Amino acid sequence: MAESGVSGPRPREQREPSPPAPGKASRRSRRARIAAWASVVLTSALVIAAIGAYAAYRHLNGNIHQVNISRLVGRQPPDHHPHAENIVIIGSDSRHGQSARYGNSRELTTDQSDTLMIVHIPADRQWAEVMSIPRDSWVNIPSCTMGNGQKSSPQIFKINEAFAIGNLYGNHTDLGVACTIKTIEHDTGIHVDHFVAVNFAGFKDMVTALGGVPECNTQAIDDPLSGLRLTAGHHLLNGTQALGYVRARYTLGDGSDLERIGRQQAFMAGVVKRARSELLNPVATYRFLDAATRSITIDSQLGGIAGLYRLGNSLKSLPPSKITFFTLPTYPRSLVDPLDLANVMWTQPLDSRIFQAFRDDARVPVALIRPRRPPRLPARDVRVTVLNGTGQPGLAASVASILQQDGAAVTRSADVTSLPTQTVIKYRPGYARQASRLGAMVTGAAFRLVGGHGPGLTLLLGSNYGTTAQAITSGAAPNPQPSPSFTARKASQNICT
Repeated sequence: MAESGVSGPRPREQREPSPPAPGKASRRSRRARIAAWASVVLTSALVIAAIGAYAAYRHLNGNIHQVNISRLVGRQPPDHHPHAENIVIIGSDSRHGQSARYGNSRELTTDQSDTLMIVHIPADRQWAEVMSIPRDSWVNIPSCTMGNGQKSSPQIFKINEAFAIGNLYGNHTDLGVACTIKTIEHDTGIHVDHFVAVNFAGFKDMVTALGGVPECNTQAIDDPLSGLRLTAGHHLLNGTQALGYVRARYTLGDGSDLERIGRQQAFMAGVVKRARSELLNPVATYRFLDAATRSITIDSQLGGIAGLYRLGNSLKSLPPSKITFFTLPTYPRSLVDPLDLANVMWTQPLDSRIFQAFRDDARVPVALIRPRRPPRLPARDVRVTVLNGTGQPGLAASVASILQQDGAAVTRSADVTSLPTQTVIKYRPGYARQASRLGAMVTGAAFRLVGGHGPGLTLLLGSNYGTTAQAITSGAAPNPQPSPSFTARKASQNICT
């Protein structure tokens, strides 16, 4: 049987493969070639895109002027919340080139701080607050390094002088920023983490790159200093118009810097909204970023374009309704010096409580950023003793005269030998309402509840009288009235509403 010549079926592993059907081999070969070329093209595209992205990153990062001012700022206030951010925004009012055409500042030769804000970004990134500090705020400016390498003397002047001091002898943005931050930290106790300084020409280019920014004005504008002319209503401002709009002051509204701050806040919110709407347009986005990075100076610790991206990415889901703009409450310095009609002073102790919220990574209480009604207590019910501890002869009599003109009764005025730095309204139990009413007339003072015998109400003038005052309170302290023009706004609000 085994030799019969009839073979059985071959084992499976020994079978010869069947010949391919006609055309299948060529189709498989063609698909393989197509897949190979697709891989080459895709890889090339990714490489080209990566090279382009890297080139764009290098270009944008190279645009930014980065400086290290830590040595110039020196010792800073303690930072109790390192995951929160306090970022100072400085609008640099350059006196060179095209910027000189805006405003009435052609006689100035140094860069000026035209806009000053502190942006507080909390650790949880669920909200943000932007505090505008009026540039005419009368403050204590510490000693700062100037462009000639020398140190300036500490002085009492308006806050935008700090930026100008650093820019003496050659226009040095880093020195101007350092002096501004030293002044802010000295007078508020707020730890500043980073800064962004934006110059005039760059702001104009950013608006141009966005194709304009929507704006709404309730009244017609005719400002010959900037050449800005707008009818009442909604407009799409180009770069030149936008620059004139945020700079115009004397011919708009009441001509005050406080009212201009409100317009700047509203327009900044419009710029952010417009930029967000262009995120899906890569060309417009790149042009905006190119203009923005060319116009800013930042601290090197922020990390360049990568640091800015990380900061922006952490806030990408934050809606405009969670961003609050407000102006630091102030009152006219003319209440202290009748001849000073231009500058303002910080309202205390209200402002010290706002600074405390920034230091504590807490929201500013709504009660602090809402205008209050004037106290109902008549001024004639205020009976006060005025003591002058400044060492300036005649100041007690001068302040007493001003209070009497306001209707208060001054029972005594005298000089004292002590030289306190703090201007304080001292009041005994039962005199809180009178102290509050006096605080509305001498808004720069702090309050202190005292015991014992003596006058129910005493105004002690310290060396900071007419500048700023830190709140020193003991017991229940009444609140003075903030500026009646002070209001807060959300980033989502339209100025016409």
